[in-house]
Amino acid sequence: MGAVKTKRMPRAVREQQMLDAAVRTFGQRGYMAASMDEIAELAGVSKPLVYLYLNSKEDLFTACIRREADALTEAVRTGVRRELPADRQLWDGLQAFFAHTAAHPDGWSVLHIQARTHGERFASVVAAMREELVAFVTQLIAVAAREALPHSRTCSRGGTPIDPDLAEGEVAGLAEALVGAAESLAAWANATPAVTAKQAATTLMNFAWAGLGNLMEGRPWSPPRPTPSDPAAPRPGTLP
Repeated sequence: MGAVKTKRMPRAVREQQMLDAAVRTFGQRGYMAASMDEIAELAGVSKPLVYLYLNSKEDLFTACIRREADALTEAVRTGVRRELPADRQLWDGLQAFFAHTAAHPDGWSVLHIQARTHGERFASVVAAMREELVAFVTQLIAVAAREALPHSRTCSRGGTPIDPDLAEGEVAGLAEALVGAAESLAAWANATPAVTAKQAATTLMNFAWAGLGNLMEGRPWSPPRPTPSDPAAPRPGTLP
């Protein structure tokens, strides 16, 4: 009888095994401390095979960043149902974000810590992911602003009509702030025992939506008028 042939593993499957091992190693040990020998052993392959598939440690790390970034953005996008009200869309998006980062702590470490501290090549990949998330959140907030626009036209505060474009004019900054807060909160939640994705999402929703909801309904916060005792108040005889 002839020799029994073993079934060869498809290249794509083998490559994902290597990336799984690399994400775990980079996430737990850091980019500089991680070794290709360690990654190959964890993946159950030879080091030459890792180099054959992924060329170098830099290329391997870049592939890890791209895979984890794509997975995170996809998780957030698929977690949002566009037919729901704006606050529910944001809530679902936040839950999807925190659930993914909690389920993939090594991947989040690669994105949030390792990639940002080891050169422009790696940081630029994360920056592109972040821009995509900010654009997505911007769209969510913009939709909420447009929905609230008819109400905003009829509102007034202190006898002064509220600018109906006020909410949309601040959308970009609000989206940046919300994504930044989510990133920081995910790092805290992953390092804090017993904090669930739902708790993290609730914390940020309570922090953000109270302000966003008021803004969408034409009740934005404004700085108080300076008083004579305020150091920033104009001096007598000067223009305000």
